[in-house]
Amino acid sequence: MSLDHYFLLGRSGLRVSRLALGTMTFGNGGIRGIGGSWGSDEDAARRIFQRYVEAGGNFIDTADSYAAGVSESLVGTFTADMGLRDRLVIATKFSNNVSPGNPNAGGNGRKNIMRAVDASLKRLKTDYIDLYWLHTWDRMTPVEEVVRTLDDLVRAGKILHAGLSDVPGWYAARAQTWAQAHGLSQPIALQLPYSLIERSIEHEFVPLAQVCGLGITAWSPLAMGLLSGKYRSRGTPAGRLSLDPSGSGLGLFTDRNIRIVSALEKVALEVGRSMAQVALNWVTDQPGIAAAIIGASRPEQLDENLAALDFELPGEHKALLDAASAIDVPYPYSLFADDYQAGILNTGSTVGDKSKYYYSGTFLPKVPDYVFGQPKDKTR
Repeated sequence: MSLDHYFLLGRSGLRVSRLALGTMTFGNGGIRGIGGSWGSDEDAARRIFQRYVEAGGNFIDTADSYAAGVSESLVGTFTADMGLRDRLVIATKFSNNVSPGNPNAGGNGRKNIMRAVDASLKRLKTDYIDLYWLHTWDRMTPVEEVVRTLDDLVRAGKILHAGLSDVPGWYAARAQTWAQAHGLSQPIALQLPYSLIERSIEHEFVPLAQVCGLGITAWSPLAMGLLSGKYRSRGTPAGRLSLDPSGSGLGLFTDRNIRIVSALEKVALEVGRSMAQVALNWVTDQPGIAAAIIGASRPEQLDENLAALDFELPGEHKALLDAASAIDVPYPYSLFADDYQAGILNTGSTVGDKSKYYYSGTFLPKVPDYVFGQPKDKTR
C-alpha cells in the first residue's frame, strides 16, 4: 500500500492518506510547559512538506496553538506557493488559548470557535478548512453549543467537516447523536492517542467510532519517539523525551514499555524493517484506525516513516506485538468475555452470530468497512 492509496474518513466522502503529516514541529516552537526546541525551521519544514506531497500524501494536520500559529502560517504559505489547495485535505484545531488573560480566546464556546476559525483561515491563506477539530474537551461548554456552532460553520462554507480530538467517549457519542437527531452536520472523525504503548481506546472508542461512523486518526503512534528505535534499554532520554526536566522520559520508561520496545526490536530484526516502520504498520492495520499522524524533523526521517506502508506484518509477528502490549480489560468490558457471557446469558445453549467479528477479546458489531476508512476490498 502506498501513500497515494486513499481511504474514506469516517462516514464521509473525504479521501485521505493513511499517514497524515503532523506539523506540530513546524516553526521550531518547543513544547509548551516544558521548554526546549525540537521543531523544524521554515526551510526544513518546506522540504518535509514538499516530500510528503510528492509521495502522494494529501492529509495535513496542524492547529492554531502549534508554535503559537506559526505552524498554520507555514502550512498556508507552502500550500499557496505550490498551488496545492484543491489537492490537500487541511485539518486544523481550536480550543487551546494562546492569549493569556483572555478567557474567551480558549475553550470550546461559540465565541472562541468563531474567533479561532477566522484567525486560522487567515494564517492558512484559504477560505475553507477541510476538517476542523475540537482540540480538547474543556469540561464546561455544552456539547449542543459546540455542535450547533460547527454546523453553522459548515453551512457558511468556512469548514467542510468537523472532528473531535481528546474527548470522553460519552461526549463524542452525545455530539454525534445530537447532531443526527437535529439534522445537523455530524462529526466524521476522532483524533486520539494510539500506539503499541497506548491502547486504552480499544474498548470504548473503537466500537464507538465503528458504530457511529467516526474515522480515528491516531496521534503519537510512536509514543513520543519511544518506539522509534532510539530507545532499546533504560538510559538517558534522547530527542523530545530529553526535554523532560525530571529525566524520566515523561513517565514512558516503565517496565511494561521496555518489554514492548524489546518485542518491537525483535520483530523489526526478523522482518528486516526499522522499529518505527513496524510500530506504524501495526497502528495503521488496527481496526477503526483511518490514519496515523506522523511527524519528522528532516526529509530522510519522513521517508523512513512513509515506508511503513510498504509491507504486511506476518500474523505471528502481529501476535507477538499484541501480546507484549496487551492491556487489562477494564470494567464493564470484563463482563463481556465469551466464557462469562456464555455462562450467564446462554446457559446450556450454543449461540453464534456470523454478523459479528472478533477483536481484542470482545465481539464488536459488524459494520461497513467505509465507517472506519479501512476497506478490505482494495479494488473498490
